[in-house]
Amino acid sequence: MSTAILTGPPAPGSSLDGDLRSLGFDVRIASGAEEAAALLTTVPAGERVALVDPRFVGHLHALRLALTDPRFPAAGVPGALTARGEARPALARALSEVSVTSGAPGAPADDLPATLADALDADGVAVHRPQLGTLVATVPTDAEARHAARAAVEAVDDEAVRLRSAVKAHDGFFTTFFISPYSRHIARWCARRGLTPNQVTTASLLTALIAAGCAATGERGGYVAAGVLLLVSFVLDCTDGQLARYALKYSTMGAWLDATFDRAKEYAFYAGLALGAARNGDDVWALALGAMVLMTCRHVVDFSFNEANAESTGAAAKTSLALSSRLDGVGWTVWARRMIILPIGERWAMIAVLTAVTSPRIVFWALIAGCAFGACYTTAGRVLRSLTRKAKRTDRAARALFDLTDSGPLAEVVAGAARRLSFPGPAPVVAFLGAALVVGVALGAEPGDVTVVAAAAAYAVLAGVAVARPLKGALDWLVPPLFRAAEYTTVLVLAARSDSPGALPAAFGLVAAVAYHHYDTVYRIRGGTGAPPAWLVRVTGGHEGRTLLVTALAALLAGRGDDFTLALTALAAAVALMVLVESVRFWVSAGAPAVHDEGEAA
Repeated sequence: MSTAILTGPPAPGSSLDGDLRSLGFDVRIASGAEEAAALLTTVPAGERVALVDPRFVGHLHALRLALTDPRFPAAGVPGALTARGEARPALARALSEVSVTSGAPGAPADDLPATLADALDADGVAVHRPQLGTLVATVPTDAEARHAARAAVEAVDDEAVRLRSAVKAHDGFFTTFFISPYSRHIARWCARRGLTPNQVTTASLLTALIAAGCAATGERGGYVAAGVLLLVSFVLDCTDGQLARYALKYSTMGAWLDATFDRAKEYAFYAGLALGAARNGDDVWALALGAMVLMTCRHVVDFSFNEANAESTGAAAKTSLALSSRLDGVGWTVWARRMIILPIGERWAMIAVLTAVTSPRIVFWALIAGCAFGACYTTAGRVLRSLTRKAKRTDRAARALFDLTDSGPLAEVVAGAARRLSFPGPAPVVAFLGAALVVGVALGAEPGDVTVVAAAAAYAVLAGVAVARPLKGALDWLVPPLFRAAEYTTVLVLAARSDSPGALPAAFGLVAAVAYHHYDTVYRIRGGTGAPPAWLVRVTGGHEGRTLLVTALAALLAGRGDDFTLALTALAAAVALMVLVESVRFWVSAGAPAVHDEGEAA
């Protein structure tokens, strides 16, 4: 139970008391600022507290947005303010100071919550002020203003506004026009029955896993069922975020589940398709792994670019390409550009339809072709913007890019030596040379050739040189995706060229485990809590250490039956165990951010 303090008795005919109680507040009434300060001291320190002007007139959803959103320590609208956690001491200080002047004879009847909100901002506590749009929240000072405010409230259906605002403002074409028109109503249905976003997210995962199992049967009926269930899973995937926004049920656990389950669902479905194809004598594991590598590398391009420019969006806007600016002025081109990059809605729709009517091989080739085009389109635009903008990279951005590289002990040693020798060169060029070297040698060498190990060792050296200096160059955001491409593609090539039975499925598992670690790193950084602990990166070897280890295993175990497969399986299990245990520990801990991830456009 939270506590709401009304700074006076409600106006006659006001529903304010009932509205606050419906939002879960225990309502107390104070005679003014001084008594409100005294009541505040009786509220337990860890509890949310709200101060509301008794003259408040507005929509219930305006109060809900201001007083119940768990993501912000302090939030408010005209006439209402809430504080919790670290904002409570600042609120107590502000209220004690305000009560001295507001209690004086002849003091003006100001909007006390608004005054306190300004005091919190001045004290260094940022007060979130939600965008209300057509919703009403005001403190009328006379009968005429009150009548006008009530008329404005009656003129707007706040439930309709609430339902519309549950949908993300910027989404893909398929999601916007084929999913959201009805999934928002499913979200409201779930909210009214007490279901949580986490429950819906879990249901989406289970549905996708069942879809993967249907695809693994290798039968046409199974493929049709898989396609239908994959679409159902995507509807639920949209519903969980809409439910979180509709009911303002944002949570730490929700952030973790929503951030990771999308990838788990998609990659599990890839595996199901590969298993189904194998039942019909068609080995498409290399295509399945290739699709996963391409998708993960594409996402890390998005993450790296956004982190590198998170604090210079203004400069980015001023230097955007002229062609893009002109295209944005034509409505249909906005949707076309969103569709051609194959975001998650379009991608899942394509996978579902092709699964139902074609074969797994066609599904993967279509997926690889579409995602490759989307990746080239977006990456080329970002490279051009990076070369033309004048933004200066901050220390925070450089640190985020370094954390995204996942550089291990070998790279750290080389980086230290390179700094002492003043040897570092342009980071993207060095990273590209290292990636091209190890992948190129792996492609050209015979299975078991030790030259691949030498190439991996050289890659580790170049990887250390690439991160020897802070990643503040215009194109340094390319370094993390180049490292991802090098590691994942090397594993793919070595497994594909190996004579060891089952090496590709084992490599699929290894890349999936490592990719989870990399996604986990991304979402921790985006949540403002920094990268995973250094010990985890060191124990898992970093990208360069794992690449060197896999090439050594391939050289040592070549021609020894399924030993290479067993080694990859053991490595995948070890990495998965370490990163999952640490990830679960972090995301369920009290120190993790209380946010809800909005999902990736791609």
